[in-house]
Amino acid sequence: MSADFASSQGNFPNVRLRRLRQSPIIRNLVRETELNINDFVLPLFVKQGVNRRDPISSMPGHFQLSPDNLSAEIRELESLGISSVILFGIPGGKDAHASDSYSDNGIIQQATRIIKDVSPNMLVISDICCCEYTDHGHCGVIEERDGKKDVCNDRTLEILALQAESHAKAGVDILAPSGMMDGQVVVLRQALDLSNYQHIPILSYAVKYSSGLYGPFRQAAEGTPLFGDRKSYQMDPANANEALREAAQDIAEGADMIMVKPAHTYLDVIHRIKQKFPEIPMAAYHVSGEFAMIKAAAERGWINERQVALEVLTSIKRAGADIIINYFAKDLAKFL
Repeated sequence: MSADFASSQGNFPNVRLRRLRQSPIIRNLVRETELNINDFVLPLFVKQGVNRRDPISSMPGHFQLSPDNLSAEIRELESLGISSVILFGIPGGKDAHASDSYSDNGIIQQATRIIKDVSPNMLVISDICCCEYTDHGHCGVIEERDGKKDVCNDRTLEILALQAESHAKAGVDILAPSGMMDGQVVVLRQALDLSNYQHIPILSYAVKYSSGLYGPFRQAAEGTPLFGDRKSYQMDPANANEALREAAQDIAEGADMIMVKPAHTYLDVIHRIKQKFPEIPMAAYHVSGEFAMIKAAAERGWINERQVALEVLTSIKRAGADIIINYFAKDLAKFL
């Protein structure tokens, strides 16, 4: 090798970065980002009924479970080392005001009691929203103004407060408001504190985009809007500065943790928020469409599912997420 070439390459040949990549043991030793099963939260879909384990066609390996089938599911999760779940409910009946969501015998309330009976230490997070419980599929109370239908922010907050109190009473450990209503965190915090649930944390979906990647979830949760869309309350995918404002507002209102949803397609947003608020625990939701794309490509033999899932979830953690809500948790628990 000529001296001129060597000098043009900076510190080469003295510095050879490939030295730290030459064996699995060395690569593991110097790895900067490590996934851990304790980082994962598994979503569960609980549907009113008996003896139901209905496959979700767009989400292979996931099911709508009736409450009587929850016990076996929770025991399996315990055996895999999974200690946290987030619940989404499909009630037996829906109405305009999401009544099942705040009924003491609602589907989430039933599910929580069953889980806590089977596994008192299983961490239960409940989604606080209206879309699965309303007969129109939107995330709140509908009002009509100037001939147009839209979600009424402040009337919806009243329902979310009732949900929060009811879920807390049932034994939920963490409440996760996801409706993107202005003021939802402070209203929930006040309602919880007044009902002597000061100890229950709020994990706010602070930054939830109006994404095209929620399709499989809406099938699973049976919450597709019957008219219009959710762009008047969920965020525009083109905006990142707005995400910082949303996160700052929810933190100021009392959120204990914040979330970005989706995750894989918003790594820049996760990173920016974590840099701005490093002290706040950060969750990211690797959503149903992101999961389904990997599953579909793997089924066709185009990619290695486990390798890609690990790569994607590692990238989410590398971007700044402390907690990853994801549908690969059971599969990766066996590997990790």
